[in-house]
Amino acid sequence: MSGAGVGFGERVGRLARHEGRWLVSLVWWVVRRRIGVPAGARALPYAGAQAALMYGLTFVCGVETVGASLLVRDLPVVHAVTLVADVYTVLMVPGNQAAAVTRPHVVGPDELVVRDGARMAVRIPLERIASVRYDLRFGLAARDGGVLELAVGGQTSVTLELTEPVVAVRLLGRREVVRTVRFHADDARGAVAAVRGAVAEARTAGRAAEPGESVAPA
Repeated sequence: MSGAGVGFGERVGRLARHEGRWLVSLVWWVVRRRIGVPAGARALPYAGAQAALMYGLTFVCGVETVGASLLVRDLPVVHAVTLVADVYTVLMVPGNQAAAVTRPHVVGPDELVVRDGARMAVRIPLERIASVRYDLRFGLAARDGGVLELAVGGQTSVTLELTEPVVAVRLLGRREVVRTVRFHADDARGAVAAVRGAVAEARTAGRAAEPGESVAPA
């Protein structure tokens, strides 16, 4: 599927909501809270792989803000506009990191939610997970149809194969039907074990695949 039918107004609205989400994430980050991790679910963090880069970019943007402010200090209007834009940029970089920290992947009793900060969340029913394995990959592969990659720091480390496709909705509304999902987790092997355990428990409780099926090992 594609996002060709998504109108300009909806795209602007999606961007505005995205901006609001990362701004809210800064507050949740400060108070050390996470979003969308209900009781009984397990969070699978993934922000660690990009932390050093984000903090470095924040420092660089801060230095650039000070330098630009000094250069145009004698031009009040330009100075004000530049300062607002630069401060917003300085906030945006840690805001995206905050969104990744406060919105981890989540495995619950019925579904796995894989997220890309404030940009995307894909809900995968446990009964659709055919296999999950540790699979470290660097760089994005060719964009084959049916494959979703949520890389962090240029890498993915967990691969899911699905029995039935799920729909992933991109930031601007483009819809993709995917059967393979690759994402990163800071503790990738622990994430694999957590997903396998959740699928096994769901099957035992009769919420997932029929008896006799199993999650393929790595």
